[in-house]
Amino acid sequence: MARVLVVNSGSSSLKYQLIDTDGAVRHARGIVERIGGPDAIATHGTRAVHPRSGHQPGPDPAPAGDEWAETSATRPVADHRAALQDVVGALRRSALDTGIAAIGHRVVHGADRFVAPTRIDDEVLDGIRALSPLAPLHNPANATGIEVARELWPGVPQVAVFDTAFHATLPAPAYRYAVPAQWYHDHHVRRYGFHGTSHAYVTRRAAQILGRPLGELRLISLHLGNGASVTAVDGGRSVETSMGLTPLEGLVMGSRSGDIDPAVVFHIARSTGASMDEIDHALNQASGLQGLCGDNDLRNIERRAAAGDPDAELALDVFCHRIRKYIGAYAVVLGGVDGIVFTAGIGEHSPAVRARICAGLDVLGIALDPDANAATAASVGAGDSAVSVLVVPTDEEVEIAVQTLATISR
Repeated sequence: MARVLVVNSGSSSLKYQLIDTDGAVRHARGIVERIGGPDAIATHGTRAVHPRSGHQPGPDPAPAGDEWAETSATRPVADHRAALQDVVGALRRSALDTGIAAIGHRVVHGADRFVAPTRIDDEVLDGIRALSPLAPLHNPANATGIEVARELWPGVPQVAVFDTAFHATLPAPAYRYAVPAQWYHDHHVRRYGFHGTSHAYVTRRAAQILGRPLGELRLISLHLGNGASVTAVDGGRSVETSMGLTPLEGLVMGSRSGDIDPAVVFHIARSTGASMDEIDHALNQASGLQGLCGDNDLRNIERRAAAGDPDAELALDVFCHRIRKYIGAYAVVLGGVDGIVFTAGIGEHSPAVRARICAGLDVLGIALDPDANAATAASVGAGDSAVSVLVVPTDEEVEIAVQTLATISR
């Protein structure tokens, strides 16, 4: 049994899953929220015994809710150390605290220093902290989670899996910006890309669904959630991606603007006197769908659009238009497309958005089967579509567990 604990440490939360990578079966999962406050919420769950067979259910990327036994409690959790100690206690109570082969940590930014999953030592941890200016909200929290986990599980090998690593294969014309070279050499200003574990997982699954080697496929992966990105994958290698130095660039997102003219920043600063921090906040927290219609929940936006709300309709149109532009551009970058892959919350669960995105893309050989799309089948392309159109649930935790185990096995 290859049991891996996957830890995702955020600024005020800590998520975890205990995964048997042999069958992609989750044994435990949970989240501690509002870390640092008196009213932190700790939720822990274990996989329940199946009531009919008496055995654990089979391979599980997406278990039904009644297959889990969960508890939730509100109590003070002072810091990430206390949060991880809470996790240890939950695993111990379920007799799951032993037999952990490795611990895999999600780390957002590895820049060009960490281009593959990396076994953690003091030097690696220092390197993750040193990259904090590129991801100030994420890397410090990721590093804290690693530091505490190393103290709590001193004999267990630990691995950092970087969101940016999948995009280390980007060629120079894709990752270089046309800015002064000194910015690149001295300040690391270039495209890095994100959502790498998701794009890696779903494109590999897409190849399995299509029954073809990943090495011969040209795929466009659409990770569409509150954060959204698109990646062109040629033979399993990322060759273009929409997010850049930070996750702000690219597609319209829940509260992020995506692509804008950089001069907008100067114009707003001069016109309103807003500070750089205020503009940064506006572009990351008050733009995107939120800025267009006052709501960043696509489910609400779809309901409002169906009821005739023009702002909601505009938000949907802008969101889908930007994605269609990228699909067209990446089809040219790839020299043709074998498959489009929809994933993440919106990509997996919104037939209406998938239909809007694919409408008119017959020029690229892309056509939807309306019934399959409405049912969210694994394959939603029409029978005569030259390009396969797939809906693949992402599983970043399993991808982190698999990469972690592969790293310690080398």
